[in-house]
Amino acid sequence: MTDAGDFVDRTLQYEATWERAAEAQARLGNKLEFYGASVGAVRGTVRDLARRYKNMTHDDVTALSSELWNVPVFERRLAAIVLLQSNVTRLDNTDLTRIEGFLRGAGLPELADPLTFDVVLPLVQALTGAYRGRADASLVRWSGDGDPWLRRAAHGVNAKIARA
Repeated sequence: MTDAGDFVDRTLQYEATWERAAEAQARLGNKLEFYGASVGAVRGTVRDLARRYKNMTHDDVTALSSELWNVPVFERRLAAIVLLQSNVTRLDNTDLTRIEGFLRGAGLPELADPLTFDVVLPLVQALTGAYRGRADASLVRWSGDGDPWLRRAAHGVNAKIARA
């Protein structure tokens, strides 16, 4: 684990309570493990990460988001999403491949929806020209994919763009 990944993981575990973990598991099921850190603690951890690691590049952000996502713990995955949300202006259409993998593994609307509306939507809306065309092609492909989370994301993004 990288230093940044270790910082996030350690902080989330420190902020956790077993009661919150049990409540989250009862509410969201047992597809993932739960530390029991609050959403506020997750957001605060990512904010502290940005202060501690001020010079994170695009590649650092995307690699850390993958590192956090790769462990099936809800709070780690939520931290990956918050990290991407915080750095969405650094992302480009090539990052949709990574995000596609995240959506396929989301398994919960509590992860898929913020990934869709707070990462994919603003990312696609900011793209122009050929980059936007490639992103739109990805969304078309997602909308016909067999994965329900990917289809949900494509339809949600396209609906928001159509209303804008």
